[in-house]
Amino acid sequence: MTDDSAAALLEHLDLGEYESTALTQLLTLGRTTAPNLAEATGIPRARIYDVLGTLANVGYVKEIPGRPKEYEARHPEEIVDRAIENRRQSFESFRTDVESARTEFLAQFGPLYERANEDVTPTEDLFHVVDVGEPSETETRTLYRSADREIEVLTKSFEYFESIRPAFADADERGVSIRVLLLDPSHLSDHNRSIQTDVVETLNTEFPDVELRFSNERLPWRGTIVDPSMDYETGKAIVLVEEKDIPLSMRQAAVTENGSFVAGLGRYFELIWAHESSPVE
Repeated sequence: MTDDSAAALLEHLDLGEYESTALTQLLTLGRTTAPNLAEATGIPRARIYDVLGTLANVGYVKEIPGRPKEYEARHPEEIVDRAIENRRQSFESFRTDVESARTEFLAQFGPLYERANEDVTPTEDLFHVVDVGEPSETETRTLYRSADREIEVLTKSFEYFESIRPAFADADERGVSIRVLLLDPSHLSDHNRSIQTDVVETLNTEFPDVELRFSNERLPWRGTIVDPSMDYETGKAIVLVEEKDIPLSMRQAAVTENGSFVAGLGRYFELIWAHESSPVE
């Protein structure tokens, strides 16, 4: 591996130049002392202990007590797991901070926004589009957290479940009714069937209140519907139309808060759930 390729991989860990250099050397050479590492890497001795301390604090390096103290990189798989957990904790801290400011933010800026738009003729777009992948998953997580009464999911194998799992769990803990309509396994590839089996097992084990059924036939779209209402006033949804010849990376999902449109989606879900699906055994 070249220095450039190693540096490119380590960019994902959000490390400084010295930290990346030190970690690469420890992964390559194994356990060593701080002075030896400074000499091998060219990192100034005045900085090497701070660099190693930073790596230890984020969980990428172990400190080995002794005279002299030694340092050792953790296994690469453990480093990746630590990096993901560090980012998750950072995000949860960020979310907590933002939520704590919600009331004050709305109180200060809500009236300003209303006054600025009070003379504007209201319009309502039917939907807006987002790319499939992280943007659509972010929108889906937002829908889950906004749900008050019910969430309805139409999906092939629910392959994106892990990416929205915290929001899913939050809705379940708040007592939101969740129903998941999965595509019958007979219509899935071996790969997607395996994914679906694992997701169904997780849902049955960890979320026993969630209702599951298999759609008997392939569906023309998939997505998430939140709080549909027959008064056509409320509800939100994200929808992805099936396009077999277009890869997911090139597709877009539609997000809507149009109450009438969401009511129609909800009615479609109810009909398939009641008449064109079977229980998950």
